[in-house]
Parts: sequence; C-alpha cells; structure tokens
Amino acid sequence: MRGKTIIFYLLTFIWKMSLLSILGIGNGKIKDAMRRGAIIIDIRTAAEFDRGKVRDSINIPIDRININLKRIVQMSSPIIICSDSDAENERVVDVLKANGVKEIYNGGNWTKIARMVRSL
Repeated sequence: MRGKTIIFYLLTFIWKMSLLSILGIGNGKIKDAMRRGAIIIDIRTAAEFDRGKVRDSINIPIDRININLKRIVQMSSPIIICSDSDAENERVVDVLKANGVKEIYNGGNWTKIARMVRSL
C-alpha cells in the first residue's frame, strides 16, 4: 500500500507542475534569466530548428552537446535549454550541471520559450 501512496503523490506532483507550467505559473525564474540575457540553446536537430526557432537562440543538437561542452561551460550568462522533449532537456541540464554550469534551466517546449521571448 505504501508504494501506491508514493506513486499517487508523485503523479499528483507531476500533474500540478505540468498545470502550473501550462498556466505560465512558475516561469518566473526563466523570465528573469531571459531579462538578464540568458542564452537559449535549442537541442533539436538542425532540420527541426530550421523549421522554427526561438529568436536569437542557438542550435546545439543533443548529439553534439558533449562536443560543445567546453564552449557551453564557458558561457557566463544563464542558460535555458529547450526542445520538443522535456526528458531530453532534463538529460542535457543534468549533464551541464555535472560539468559545472551554475545557472541552467529546463525551458520545456521551444514554442513556449518563443512565446515568452515575444512577451518580454
């Protein structure tokens, strides 16, 4: 029974976080980072990036992150990771944190970040 309770609370938490994200609540840190000149890294493929992108974002496909680690770690501005996959964003955020990036955010879907950029 204890396992089912933990799963219930975990699913409830995930649902609430998703709802807050959809409503734009909880995006304050990301918007603040954007106002401070955050670098937006889109980790989708180059072809996907060419079909639509966040203004002034840079494209470093997920399979090229390791090759670009030194370059990314040396960035002095906050970093926002976006793509079509929250799970891939989290993987990249974890890798970059493990390599010393201090201020990094999972921005979620790139279209959400594009809307946020337009609203600033």
